[in-house]
Amino acid sequence: MSRSNFINTRRVVVKIGSSLLTAGGQGLNKPAIAAWVAQMAALRQQGMEVILVSSGSVAEGMARLGWKSRPKALHELQAAASIGQMGLVRVFEKSFQAHGLLAAQVLLTHDDLSDRQRYLNARSTLLTLLKLGVVPVINENDAVATEEIRLGDNDTLAALVANLVEAELLILLTDQAGLFTGDPSLNPDATLLSEVSVNDHLLDQVAGDSRSGLGRGGMYTKVRAARLAARSGAATVIAAGAVDNILGLLVAGASLGTYLLPDIDPLVARKRWLAGQLQLKGRLVLDAGAVGVLKRAGKSLLAVGVKSVDGIFDRGELVSCLDECGVEIARGLINYNNKETQLLLGKSSAEFEGVLGYADDDELIHRDNMVLI
Repeated sequence: MSRSNFINTRRVVVKIGSSLLTAGGQGLNKPAIAAWVAQMAALRQQGMEVILVSSGSVAEGMARLGWKSRPKALHELQAAASIGQMGLVRVFEKSFQAHGLLAAQVLLTHDDLSDRQRYLNARSTLLTLLKLGVVPVINENDAVATEEIRLGDNDTLAALVANLVEAELLILLTDQAGLFTGDPSLNPDATLLSEVSVNDHLLDQVAGDSRSGLGRGGMYTKVRAARLAARSGAATVIAAGAVDNILGLLVAGASLGTYLLPDIDPLVARKRWLAGQLQLKGRLVLDAGAVGVLKRAGKSLLAVGVKSVDGIFDRGELVSCLDECGVEIARGLINYNNKETQLLLGKSSAEFEGVLGYADDDELIHRDNMVLI
């Protein structure tokens, strides 16, 4: 995707770093936050879905406590995050309300994105919020995270969220103009990298650590995040958050910051993952009508068109879809386990609650989680 195509982005993840949000650690920079929210509201007006990944809870907590340096003890970090999160959420909620938008707080840990069930639950929640027109505001759950499960930086969290919701674009706003060939504060000849492949080895040589002492990130974590985001085909831009209307300018195709190009198209990445990187756990035999709908219309698989089920699987695991002659036509992530699926065979989605006592999804397999073979 070229910069000129950013304007056609359907879903974007925006991450704002601690040094920006807290004015270098002096407490929340409310005017700057209001400006970024106004820009996100403008993107919404253009038809884009926006997810915000916000740093700043620890830094805001430090400011409220009068701490001058980031603590090293985990319990002190958790305490600071708990205090700072109160102010962070309040400011974002008020800022979005000024534009007639609802915001929702979502706190995540590494376990939420590594456990399949919790991954799907997080994905369903975020997609539902977007469908309702709400802006999710995501932060790592620092108040309860431990050393073992902590994501480590919100650049990584933002990339994993981009993977989770299949965003086309990840924007990492920082206090730097982008990624340079060297440290511009030490090397006057260092130049800005405007556009580079996410897998270019040059990135490993020029990415450095954070010097602000506020966040856990730095250019190294941003490059790593871009590579994580590229796994699902998302492009990444690292840019200066202090530039007026930076989000609007980037989406309009302005040559600002560093554009890290993914090495694979989002659709190809998704299909490759579904077709070859997950183990098949079960098989569904479809009637002729369901086969035709999948092949010709590219729609989701409904239970009414399934004749039989084989295998033991949980929600979110990969199953194969066969026609009545046993020919595989598709693979996808199923929304119900094998026992639930057996009970739902031939049923309409309106009957799910009556059969199961609850209803999670109308489809057995959503079209976004399916690939035709």
